[in-house]
Amino acid sequence: QVQLVESGGGLVQPGGSLRLSCAASGLTYRWYRMNWYRQAPGKERELVAGIDIHGGGTSYRDSTYADSVKGRFTISRDGAESSVNLQMNSLKPEDTAVYYCNVPLPGRLAWGPGTQVTVSS
Repeated sequence: QVQLVESGGGLVQPGGSLRLSCAASGLTYRWYRMNWYRQAPGKERELVAGIDIHGGGTSYRDSTYADSVKGRFTISRDGAESSVNLQMNSLKPEDTAVYYCNVPLPGRLAWGPGTQVTVSS
């Protein structure tokens, strides 16, 4: 059974940084996609960043970003672990949202419970 757990959220001032982590378990695929989504109050959930992960080693490929976070956010693999990080720099109040980790699986989407990020002075 695939499980995803996010961590690293919190309160930060505008211009600050946070690092989110998503730990995955139960993934047995050779390659799989791990994404970060976010959902702000009253808004639809949106894709923030994604990366392809090789399940048998340390390889990764095809990292992509929403235009709103390009140059500020970086998605990366955590070594040989089935986990990804999202380094968020130059945070803005509009980045405030619940951030979710997501893995597309055959026939369904796996989601973590989310972690709150609040950017406020």
